[in-house]
Amino acid sequence: MKTIIKIKGMTCGGCRLSAENALKRVPGVNFAEVSLERAEASVEFDENKAALKDLKAAVVKAGFSAE
Repeated sequence: MKTIIKIKGMTCGGCRLSAENALKRVPGVNFAEVSLERAEASVEFDENKAALKDLKAAVVKAGFSAE
């Protein structure tokens, strides 16, 4: 499954990398790319292993807000 998650609170490339790495660590995530300019993440994941709430929780745990 593919989804776009809006991320608020990123201010630099380090923030972008932190959010992206947090998403990549979620079991079942096959691809994650975060755009600082668009303030969003494009994520491809196995919905049998992860849910949208898991992805958002990983972003929040990394210190950002996710919608």
